[in-house]
Amino acid sequence: MKKHLLIMTMAALTNSPALHAGCPDFLDHSMRRLASTDSIQFCEAYEGKALLIVNTASYCGYTPQFESLEQIHRDYRENGLVVVGFSSDDFFQEDNDEGDAAEICFEKYEVSFPVMATSAVRGDDANPVFKGLGAAAGYPSWNFNKYLISSDGQVIGRFSSSVKPDSEELRTAIRSALPSEQI
Repeated sequence: MKKHLLIMTMAALTNSPALHAGCPDFLDHSMRRLASTDSIQFCEAYEGKALLIVNTASYCGYTPQFESLEQIHRDYRENGLVVVGFSSDDFFQEDNDEGDAAEICFEKYEVSFPVMATSAVRGDDANPVFKGLGAAAGYPSWNFNKYLISSDGQVIGRFSSSVKPDSEELRTAIRSALPSEQI
């Protein structure tokens, strides 16, 4: 009994797969929310959910996609989809001040889905989520690339910046990624 307790405690401390057995390695991480001290542990928070992961920036020609991403979030959240934004300055179009970037996301576009603190999304410096996405489906070539992850953690596909969040192409893919009991 004591040995089992020690193993479980070590698993909890190391964030090992023993704790999140069904979670893919690239999602078995915690990251801080934009302009906040709160963190999200993706496997805990989104177990059994489909994810639409998007690299975002505040001063990009695609920034107005926040509006339709919010609509996607509202349309499908009850069916098991979570939209998650990852603020990034990899293409030099994000505000250097997190508070200003958060103001654009949360006040100007009234985004209610989670947006992570600014981090790299491509190359050697990419955050662990985007390292996994990059290996599976290619790194983002610009802001507002969208990655769809099924409820069982499989990368279904990557959609370029030019694919609008409310396009039939993306909506059809989202419906196919939702947990089967939610469709």
